[in-house]
Amino acid sequence: MSTTEEAPQGARTLPSKGERVADWADGRLGIYSLRFLVRKVFPDHWSFMIGEIALYSFIVLILTGVWLTMFFDPSMTETVYDGSYAPLHGIPMSQAYATTIEISFDVRGGLFIRQLHHWSALIMIGALMMHTLRHFLTGSFRKPREANWLIGFVILVLVTLEGFVGYSLPDDLLSGTGLRIAEGVTLAIPVVGTYLTLFLFGGEYPGHDVIPRFYSIHILLIPGIVLALVALHLLLVFYHKHTQFRGPGRTNNNVVGQPLMPHYTAKAGGFFFLVSGLLALLAGIAQINPVWTYGPYRSDQISQGSQPDWYMGFLEGALRAMPAWEFVLPGGYTVNMSVLLPAVILPGVMMVVFAMWPFLEAWGTGDKREHHLLDRPREKPTRTAFGLAFVSFYLVLFFGGANDVLAERFHLSLNSITWAVRIGLFLVPMLVYVITKRICLGLQRRDRDKLLHGRETGRIKRLPHGEFVEVHERIDRGLEYKLLSREIPEVLPAPEPADEDGVPDPDIRGKRRRHRLSRWLYGDEVPTPTVQEMQRALEHLGHAPSPNGHASSLNGHPVDAGHAAIGEREQDQQVH
Repeated sequence: MSTTEEAPQGARTLPSKGERVADWADGRLGIYSLRFLVRKVFPDHWSFMIGEIALYSFIVLILTGVWLTMFFDPSMTETVYDGSYAPLHGIPMSQAYATTIEISFDVRGGLFIRQLHHWSALIMIGALMMHTLRHFLTGSFRKPREANWLIGFVILVLVTLEGFVGYSLPDDLLSGTGLRIAEGVTLAIPVVGTYLTLFLFGGEYPGHDVIPRFYSIHILLIPGIVLALVALHLLLVFYHKHTQFRGPGRTNNNVVGQPLMPHYTAKAGGFFFLVSGLLALLAGIAQINPVWTYGPYRSDQISQGSQPDWYMGFLEGALRAMPAWEFVLPGGYTVNMSVLLPAVILPGVMMVVFAMWPFLEAWGTGDKREHHLLDRPREKPTRTAFGLAFVSFYLVLFFGGANDVLAERFHLSLNSITWAVRIGLFLVPMLVYVITKRICLGLQRRDRDKLLHGRETGRIKRLPHGEFVEVHERIDRGLEYKLLSREIPEVLPAPEPADEDGVPDPDIRGKRRRHRLSRWLYGDEVPTPTVQEMQRALEHLGHAPSPNGHASSLNGHPVDAGHAAIGEREQDQQVH
């Protein structure tokens, strides 16, 4: 006998508790109108996970930062240490440094949380840099995503500043040395440098206000701005829809991938725990920033081989590579270029060039269409070469910031390393640019050759007259579509100095600059095969059927009907 009773047809049943809760929320929040988000499609390419690493590291940063806030005291009040770490007994120090030592040794799990917070910051900044580079190399910054590119770039700059400010809070000897450099850089800014120094440091360095002020900036100002920008960034990603690489069925009007619920949510949740677990593993086994070995900051001391966190290494390298250069303006004003040029002007130019690249490229092409399909890096050789040259410039400065460590570990001359950095700043980016561009053009020619001559199969045939040739087959149709659907922007025509009536063009200089930029960006790209070339190639590939059903040719070269007939009578000979 069944214990299940069925309600009569047409009878009303009470809604479940979950349905009643959902109805209550919809009446106040309108959640049912957001059901389209459930079917929001996300591409599944691996490179999209780089941004997720940055986002998940940011979440871990917020959680660990809230925990550390409960135990850290940013006061510069002097105290004498008498805690559990015996080597520091009786040493005067600031309350900020004392509470950092207390968190590390006296608070349960304190050292783990400190290191988890620090590792999360390092991984987040690295992931943001890789995320930005991916967008640059694939051209996802084009219309309508220029504003989102700027938002992401501002997030990267702010997170870098946030890392430096947080790194300075413990008031240890290493971070104090970095703060001393930051004060010198601020003072080197003409006109406003002294006012900025007063605003940040509260007077002569080190003073008693810098750590409390940096603490407020670190836990309130910058995190609040970054959180708002991240929310706006993700909102624009949803609004503009995701970009995707070209392929069959993928157009500017659709997105091919997996829906938000349940596929992407499950994958993203699992990936969050993987990232968190890796950060926890690093925090547990890889020591970082052991402030107790440095000691409290004193303005008359400095530690040998002191290095900042890796994301500030390029700035350290620029300062070390720049020779002592200063001049005096009329009126007795001294301009210290040995600090102003490498620490203010150079980073400023680097940021402006990288941030304004989408607008520069759009101006050079005159393209005002929306783009939702990504480029492969090889398809834009100039952009790719410039991006990697920029990265090489950054890395030369990065290694220049460790010239003393490199000299000690490899028993080299410090001056020789410094001169190598100075020369490498000009030579290495040029070499990287030329080599990268030649590689991209070579890969484009290889793709064109695959389209026209097919792929190598490794099967060798012997012709009746004794010649050995390799059999080529038509490439996969999906890859063929991807290679043929590449768009090559046309180079803007050279402007005429005057119109047909002989009236000079008042904007001739600007148009010439635009023409040169367009020719630099797209003048060397290898064209895709024309329709006629592809028809002839497929005819030749169709002379000899391949084992997998695709057509193939002899050695990938055009063959006539006579050769095709001979090819039908010859025997395959495998070469082992």
